Parts: sequence; C-alpha cells; structure tokens
Amino acid sequence: MLTHLQFAPAGFVGVVVLGIWLHLFFGRGWFWRVSRLDADRAAPDPLADWPPVAAIVPARNEAATIARVVASLLAQDYPGRFSVILVDDHSEDATAAIARETANQHTATERLQVIAAPDLPAGWTGKLWALNAGVSSAEAGSETPAYLWLTDADVAHSPETLRGLVARAERDHLDLTSLMVLLQAKTLPERFLIPAFLYFFLMLYPPKWTSDDDLATAGAAGGCILLRTEALTRIGGLAAIRDAVIDDCALARAVKHSRGRVWMGLTRRSSSLRNYGSAAEIRDLIARTAFTQLKYSAALLAGTLLGMFFTYAAPVLLLFVHDPSARVLGAAAWLLMTLSFVPTLRFYRLSPLWAPFLPLTALFYTYATWVSALRYWLGHGGQWKGRAQAQRGA
Repeated sequence: MLTHLQFAPAGFVGVVVLGIWLHLFFGRGWFWRVSRLDADRAAPDPLADWPPVAAIVPARNEAATIARVVASLLAQDYPGRFSVILVDDHSEDATAAIARETANQHTATERLQVIAAPDLPAGWTGKLWALNAGVSSAEAGSETPAYLWLTDADVAHSPETLRGLVARAERDHLDLTSLMVLLQAKTLPERFLIPAFLYFFLMLYPPKWTSDDDLATAGAAGGCILLRTEALTRIGGLAAIRDAVIDDCALARAVKHSRGRVWMGLTRRSSSLRNYGSAAEIRDLIARTAFTQLKYSAALLAGTLLGMFFTYAAPVLLLFVHDPSARVLGAAAWLLMTLSFVPTLRFYRLSPLWAPFLPLTALFYTYATWVSALRYWLGHGGQWKGRAQAQRGA
C-alpha cells in the first residue's frame, strides 16, 4: 500500500493524518478518557422513594447463560417494587424452562414472568418485537412501572446495578440511562479485538456529546438500558424504531429527538457472558451491524475504507518513506493513537503493550465492515441467531 502515498507528497499526507489524530485526541468529546465514564467510581445518593421497575429480557436460544442472568436479576438489591419479564423468542432449547427453574431455586417465582413472543410480523426486527411483547405485558399489570430495564439474556448484573441506574436517572432527570457492560477479553482473539470494540463505539458516539442536550449525537448500549416509561410513550413506543438493526442507538436518538435526556456510562460490575473463541466470531459480531451503520451506502463504505486507511494505516506507512518530516508526522500521529487507546486497555485490565497494535486491529475491523457490506449485497445481512435482519430493500 506504500504506492498509494506516491499520489501525493508524503509531507502532505503526514499533515493530514496528524490533523486527523489531533482532532480525535482533543476534539471529539475526549471519548477515549474512559475513567470519566466509569459509573462504578461513585454511587449516586439513595432516594426517599424508589419507583417501580420492570426488567424485560428478550431471550432466544440462551440456555447456556440464562440461569446466571435470571439469578443476577432476582438478586438485585433494589428497595422499590421490581419484577422480571423474560420473553422467550421462539427458542429451540430449554431457555424458558431453565429460567423458571432458576426462579424456583431462588424462591422468587412470583417476581419472574415468562411469556412467549408472538410470531414475528413483517417490518420488525426480532429483538424489538420480543421487547415490545415484554413492554405490553408490563403495561398490562396492576401498576405500570415508572421505568423499564431492557437487558440482554447474556448479561449478568451485580446486585447494585439497578439501584445505581434508578438513582442516577432520578437525580439527573434522565429519560434513558445506559451502561456499556464489560465484554469478555480472556481469549487471545478477545484481547486483540474486543477492547477496540468499545474504543470505536465511543468514538462514534462520544458519551459527552450524547449527554449534551444541544447536540444530536445519541448513543446507548443495548445490554443495559433503563428507560422511563413515559419517554417510551412519548416517542410512540418501540413501533417507532421497529425495523432498527442498531436498536439501542435508534432508541436513544428517538428519545433525544423528543427532547428527552440521555446518558451513557461504563461498568465492570455487569458483564457479558458471551465468549468469542475465534476471530471469525468477532468478525461476525462486527459484520452484523457495520454496513447498517453506513446506511447501506456504497459511497459511505468507500469513504469509510479510505478514512480507515488514512487514520490507522497511513501513520505507520509514513515511517517507511524517505521524507524525514513525513516520518515525524506519522510517528506523532501513531503516538496519539497509541496514547488514546491505553485507557481502554486499562479498563479491560490488559497490558498497554497492546496499544501500538491498534492499526492491525483497525485493519481487521475494516475487513469485517467489507464483509458486512458483501453479505448485505448477497441478501444475508444482519445475521444474528439464525435470522437475516438487514435484507436488500429493507
């Protein structure tokens, strides 16, 4: 790829890439300073009156993890009324039975309701349709909950998670409060690729911008969302985003567009139970939504591929050109890149020695984005749990 640099003076390319990293480092809401986003650092003050909450868990073929997930929900140290609705989304395993047995073991059968998701209609993604069934069930109860806690069937929460979410939402008058839970980073592919998943997500949706009422940016982490019920009603319910593949961010945008307040933070206390034993599995995780993020646009795909080259590959390639000023500029850009990635590695309690290899990780994400586009064009987009959710013309 060095030949690409022959089309422009190396010094000019160096100025461009350093400019990119000066902007990312200083001008994008300090997205990389993850310690400021750590919701575990200080617990909000307790409330005098704790509002009722219903957790909604869409579950499809989650027999391997559902016991730990349900147990963690039933163990919540929440002073107010709290119930759990598990929506069995046409599972082909024992997901529902294991959930019921777990509740029985914890003598909490009255707090867990297991319902079956109706047949998936046209125009809805599977997860949102299952969530919608859970919302309908919650609202049909004797007392409509003030908050809905939308959480995934592969996420285990610490006992204080809900209490902290509600306290923060009430204190700051938030309509949508979400936490990016800790993803697994134990296997070699996970250590190499998963921290960058958080890093790139925060770059796309800087939490500081998300919480700014005057900016349009709105991000959320779908594994853990506390949603004010009246905010959901205000946007027209989940039907307003029924076809969204990136449903968490679509929900955050809808809430913010309705003048609601949105906040997103990070936590180690709640964690994903999903393991990725190979790079191919992580590729599929990225490919599921990458082209959706680009609005299925070939032009945006081309621009993204070019942008990834100049942002991550060019700083390294500049070290091998003859122009000494270009080498200095490339080294400075690579240094900013490396320094910005170190806090994310620390969050995952990994060695900072991984940081200089971010260009290689970015190359993998670029490849996964291309795979995402190719699958969409072949009619197999958005593959997840046996469903292709992003089809041509969708």
